[in-house]
Amino acid sequence: INPMIFEYIKEKIRTIDSPEKSINLFHCLNELGDRSLVEEIQQYLKSGNLSEVKLSSSQWSALVFVLLTSEEEMNEFRLDKFVKGKNNPENVKVLQKLLPVIKESRSVQLSNCGVTDEGCAALASAMRSNPSHLRRLSLSENKLGDSVKLLSDVLQNPHCKLKILLRDCGITDEGCAALTSALRSNPSHLRELNLSGNKLRDSVKLFGLTDPCVIVLYRLSDCGITDKGCAALSSALRSNPSHLRELSLSWNNLEDSVKLLFDVLQNPHCKLEKLRLSGCGVTDEGCAALASALRSNPSHLRELDLSMNKLSDSVKLLSDLLEDPQCNLETLWLRDCGVTDEGCAALASALRSNPSHLRELNLSLNKLGDSSRKFLSDLRMDPHYKLETLYCCECLFI
Repeated sequence: INPMIFEYIKEKIRTIDSPEKSINLFHCLNELGDRSLVEEIQQYLKSGNLSEVKLSSSQWSALVFVLLTSEEEMNEFRLDKFVKGKNNPENVKVLQKLLPVIKESRSVQLSNCGVTDEGCAALASAMRSNPSHLRRLSLSENKLGDSVKLLSDVLQNPHCKLKILLRDCGITDEGCAALTSALRSNPSHLRELNLSGNKLRDSVKLFGLTDPCVIVLYRLSDCGITDKGCAALSSALRSNPSHLRELSLSWNNLEDSVKLLFDVLQNPHCKLEKLRLSGCGVTDEGCAALASALRSNPSHLRELDLSMNKLSDSVKLLSDLLEDPQCNLETLWLRDCGVTDEGCAALASALRSNPSHLRELNLSLNKLGDSSRKFLSDLRMDPHYKLETLYCCECLFI
């Protein structure tokens, strides 16, 4: 074969501005037996330091070709493997060069990669061309702000079946409204929505969980949710209690308004399995409401996190719940809750009464006395002891 043919093809690859357009040319080189560019990129990939190398346009094209023709299925794409630094302005250019790979991936990890409005626009455009393939997208810790509206347009596509993580993205009321509109247009596919760390406050009212929405994982930690937002969320859950499986509201100062959520737990159609309320200012009254709700419908909740709420002796109400043979709670976190010796004794007694379900108990950072140490030690010696993990080594025994 005339070597000039090889050089002609390579020159065409160098002059094409899009790696996607050069894929057929790489197939031609392969057919002609020239794998020099491909082997060069494969060596970079094996070395694991691709982010340190400044690639030429033809090398970027070769990288896309190698990734797309790999025998391994593109289950997860991670941009941080190819960029240098979290907020490097070059990251957007790398993202744009690798869009053909992103379009063929099942999961895309772009967390804390400095994705800008420009990058978000490019990503949305790629997803519109192939909306049904991508299943999970993480854009957490990128300051997207209002550009999240571009993603909302993608979510409206009836073929989109995306789980989307937008933790700490600076989403505004306007972005929240756009996401809500998208979910109303295409409510049946989105299973997971993580909006933690965005100061949504009252705009959380915009989010509907009403039928036929089937989100099963909703994370709203540290969103500045107010009493009004909590009331709206509770109302939505009452309208559609059967789909949600996980709800995280940690680090929102809900205090007594959390009782509105506990009313939902009493609904026999409620199937919530994981509830996280760490640092929510839950009071004795709130704890009593929670215990009452779970006694009414004890069989579904598997994981409960009440860490960093000053429950003190009201933890005994949860102990009564654990004694219920229908209680299927497997994980209970009471870290830094002001649990006393009396509360610890009640928990130990409950676990002896109904030892079959709870597998993990966290009592770290509670000021417990020597009697509590004995309760926990005796519990471990009980023949019916079934706990797999007991966190108490950080307890401040007094």
